[in-house]
Amino acid sequence: MDLLQNYVDQNDDSSDEPDNPNQQNPNSSSSPESSPPRILPAKSAAPKVDDTMLALTVAQANQTLSKPIDPTQKAVAFNPTYDQLWAPLYGPSHPYAKDGIAQGMRNHKLGFVEDASIEPFVFDEQYNTFYKFGYAADPSASEGYNYVGDLEALQKNDAASVYNIPRHEQKRRKVEKKKESAEDEDAEGEEVDKQEVENPASDTWLLKNKKSPWSGKKEGLQTELSEEQKKYAEEYAKKKGEEKSGFGGEKGEVVKDKSTFHGKEERDYQGRSWIAPPKDAKASNDHCYIPKRLVHTWSGHTKGVSAIRFFPKYGHLILSASMDTKVKIWDVFNSGKCMRTYMGHSKAVRDICFSNDGTKFLSAGYDKNIKYWDTETGQVISTFSTGKIPYVVKLNPDEDKQNVLLAGMSDKKIVQWDMNTGQITQEYDQHLGAVNTITFVDNNRRFVTSSDDKSLRVWEFGIPVVIKYISEPHMHSMPSISLHPNSNWLAAQSLDNQILIYSTREKFQLNKKKRFAGHIVAGYACQVNFSPDGRFVISGDGEGKCWFWDWKSCKVFRTLKCHEGVCIGCEWHPLEQSKVATCGWDGLIKYW
Repeated sequence: MDLLQNYVDQNDDSSDEPDNPNQQNPNSSSSPESSPPRILPAKSAAPKVDDTMLALTVAQANQTLSKPIDPTQKAVAFNPTYDQLWAPLYGPSHPYAKDGIAQGMRNHKLGFVEDASIEPFVFDEQYNTFYKFGYAADPSASEGYNYVGDLEALQKNDAASVYNIPRHEQKRRKVEKKKESAEDEDAEGEEVDKQEVENPASDTWLLKNKKSPWSGKKEGLQTELSEEQKKYAEEYAKKKGEEKSGFGGEKGEVVKDKSTFHGKEERDYQGRSWIAPPKDAKASNDHCYIPKRLVHTWSGHTKGVSAIRFFPKYGHLILSASMDTKVKIWDVFNSGKCMRTYMGHSKAVRDICFSNDGTKFLSAGYDKNIKYWDTETGQVISTFSTGKIPYVVKLNPDEDKQNVLLAGMSDKKIVQWDMNTGQITQEYDQHLGAVNTITFVDNNRRFVTSSDDKSLRVWEFGIPVVIKYISEPHMHSMPSISLHPNSNWLAAQSLDNQILIYSTREKFQLNKKKRFAGHIVAGYACQVNFSPDGRFVISGDGEGKCWFWDWKSCKVFRTLKCHEGVCIGCEWHPLEQSKVATCGWDGLIKYW
């Protein structure tokens, strides 16, 4: 309609033009009665439609207000505006993607990038062919005669590449091979000593059985070792013998195991052992309260105490490992004295771990030994060593797997022993630094380990493959990890002065809402722990304080100044809900 209207207007203009430009229109007078004719603008009832394709076909037609550019156009004949250039594509949008690319098709943040590379071998073949023969295959040509370069040479060489041997070359090689085989047959035809043919050390055997160009060249076999080689072989055999016997420098140092009982009597008037728990010991109430004052101090270690553990379930005894090479067990309820001292390590004791019933425990020392003790008699049941320092020892908490020992070593491995046979049954070797902690989760089917490589790894028990690897750039080393009583959360002491909480569910995600901070632990492996009801988080710090946080609000509840120097360990009593034991590098164990 608009085009027709324009056409009519043009005709009117041409007819209205006077022949003489100076001639005036007689109708045009200056009288007030003669008013100029009013020409009303043409109106169309049709809506305004973008007539892009029409404008492209009809030359010099009226351009619409904003003429979009055809996306298929290769050249633009006019200067388009910014809005025209960057106008969005018209048409229905993709139902599942913002920019018209389905999510599954996307392999780049801006969409789908098509792989258009050439294999290195193919490229090298064509490159070298071009430089040798003067022609090469054209990768851009899809059909037809897709070669570039010297076409005469192409026909002459029958389109052979550098790596394709021409036919005449193949024929020549075949002829040469036939000649060689004929020569071999002639040589075999000659009389040969049967013994020489059967002797692999002889030249004739090698010539007969040669399979490569080099097999015929035989040098004299060396029969005698030189003096230097003999000396080395003797030293090596000696070293191997030492390793097998277990007394070499690689294995743990051997010390005579001793144990001293300090109590009045090992059995009472009823014949009960001194480690038997009191019959009336049971939890007084469900709620835990934070301690306020010091109840008792156990002093007996001559150097710092590195770890403490309450007797499982009852807590009537407390076991302590010290840097003075001794392990001591103390009475909690009655006399408050040292009951027994276990001496079997030649260097500082790093970690201790009770069995489920408390009748036995493990100790790991810097002398590279792990010892399995009888709590009551003080005898060493067995000793384990790989020649590396064990940093953490753990027994499998399952009742039917109390003979399985896991130890995190300084050589980045977690070693699993069967204590009945004394054999290493498994090695978990994925960490990139010394292993610091082992924590069983998910009904003891899995365990989480932390290491100096600033990562957490989750393993399926018995399978040396990591099922979850947690490592972020902002993470620090986590030298202590504790399991929440409801076993849904892990508290990890991070060396950037905070305690992080990880879920023990399938994903092992960091709980960003729960973070406990305020204490200073950088550089120290201060133990983190929970109250038995899970309402409080407890940790020592590098300044000798013991910190208590509320689990729900993550706020600091209380701090106690416990030790001079570092407060390295803290344990909540399993039955007495308001009692906490702490140990420090001042050699004291305190009961609050």
